[in-house]
Amino acid sequence: MAKIVEYREIPLDDMVIGKGQVRTQNTGQEIDELARSIEIQGLLQPIVVCQAREEGKWEILTGQRRFLAHKHLGKEKISAAVLDERVDEGQAKAISITENLIRRQLTGKELKDGVNVLYNFYGTVKEVVETTGLPRSKVSEYIKYPRLIKDLKDLVDEGVVDVNVAVKAQDAASDDEGVVNPEVAVQLAKETAPMSGVQRKKVIEAIKDNPDRNVDEVIEQAKTGSKVVQVIATVTQNVHAAIQQVAKEEGANQDETVALLIEEALVDRGALEGG
Repeated sequence: MAKIVEYREIPLDDMVIGKGQVRTQNTGQEIDELARSIEIQGLLQPIVVCQAREEGKWEILTGQRRFLAHKHLGKEKISAAVLDERVDEGQAKAISITENLIRRQLTGKELKDGVNVLYNFYGTVKEVVETTGLPRSKVSEYIKYPRLIKDLKDLVDEGVVDVNVAVKAQDAASDDEGVVNPEVAVQLAKETAPMSGVQRKKVIEAIKDNPDRNVDEVIEQAKTGSKVVQVIATVTQNVHAAIQQVAKEEGANQDETVALLIEEALVDRGALEGG
């Protein structure tokens, strides 16, 4: 597979746009906005090039809009990642994103977006894990709808379950190799969808801890478990903002998130039995 051999500043006049980058319409749209961003923040991600067939020229594989924005700003050179061989646009993007994930140690939305692009290119969680070195649990967390099995995608499309519920159900119904039991996954998704976050977490953890346990038994136990009561608390704006952020990351509402955080804190203190 092609790899990045160096980063260098290349004169714009020495570049040609590769066929895979040529766009017949909308090429000039948003160039002004991108140029303003580059002028303020600099170029956040180098374009990707390889040696062109014409001697002394470099072919742009990814980054046509960044290249045009640099020309718009009157710049003479642009930072580029140089590949050791010519590849198609999809491969170039995958290589560029992988390198960026590792080199810049991206976090948050940038990391999630990058992982999703790589998943769409490679097609499996295993390939993304092996390419990036990221933990399987993190890759699985970042990739939601695209990695769902068809039966669960159908449930999400029909509005029967939320994508976050579907993902948790699929993960619980998967073995160590990532092979999903479709029947169990669908049952877990449907049965846990109407549950509270605390109940759903108990079901998922119980199945993960003991895959051979009867699913109906686990679900019934969760339904007939401890009675849920409402607690009203007053918190600072900073705490509220933190709760909202965790809720967003977990794909849950605020009530479910607070309940889960309280339960985890009580278990950690030894005031509540875990499991």
